[in-house]
Amino acid sequence: PSNPKGAESLPPGIVEAESDFYLRRLWGKPSEDLTLKPKYLVTFTVGYDMKKNIDAAVKKFSENFTILLFHYDGRTNEWDEFEWSKKAIHVSARKQTKWWYAKRFLHPDIVAPYDYIFIWDEDLGVEHFNAEEYIKLVKKHGLEISQPGLEPNKGLTWQMTKRRGDKEVHKVTEEKPGWCSDPHLPPCAAFVEIMAPVFSREAWRCVWHMIQNDLVHGWGLDFAVRRCVE
Repeated sequence: PSNPKGAESLPPGIVEAESDFYLRRLWGKPSEDLTLKPKYLVTFTVGYDMKKNIDAAVKKFSENFTILLFHYDGRTNEWDEFEWSKKAIHVSARKQTKWWYAKRFLHPDIVAPYDYIFIWDEDLGVEHFNAEEYIKLVKKHGLEISQPGLEPNKGLTWQMTKRRGDKEVHKVTEEKPGWCSDPHLPPCAAFVEIMAPVFSREAWRCVWHMIQNDLVHGWGLDFAVRRCVE
């Protein structure tokens, strides 16, 4: 009875309910597998033209992070010019967006070994970003869905995403007049934008089910994900 649907007839002892992205050896002993199992997962949906920006971004993440690239232009081999790329995981499907990939390759049972899942765009500036310090803040404040603050002078869409110098974390802001129907709802409160979200394992299990198969750009999803932490 405890087995997943479809595996009811199998002995419970041979059923592995969860999997992972850890790379396995082709031969040898199990002890020769990964010596360090990363605790966090970072995904970027990329085209080769953005290789310099992705290279800079990936270098902000330590060996505690598994790197997963989703390629929308079909170009994967060229990335091997970067040493880190040889240890990364590459998934290719032309002309798809990150939410198409996320629904199909980031099932909650596959990403269960990771405490946090970063699902990021390819064009983010990371000059002032520190992944390990960010994780510390997320854990300190118990954030289930979060994002790093953005530079105040870079033409922001939402005031909520602006980095503030007076506090580590903020969950409420004042938006432009008429932009918020309720000061306690997004985008004035409980709002994380769609371009650089970070999900806890538990929150992602909920959000994954919210993503519909035909979701394309994901616009508006960021107004709904708060349901998964209420």
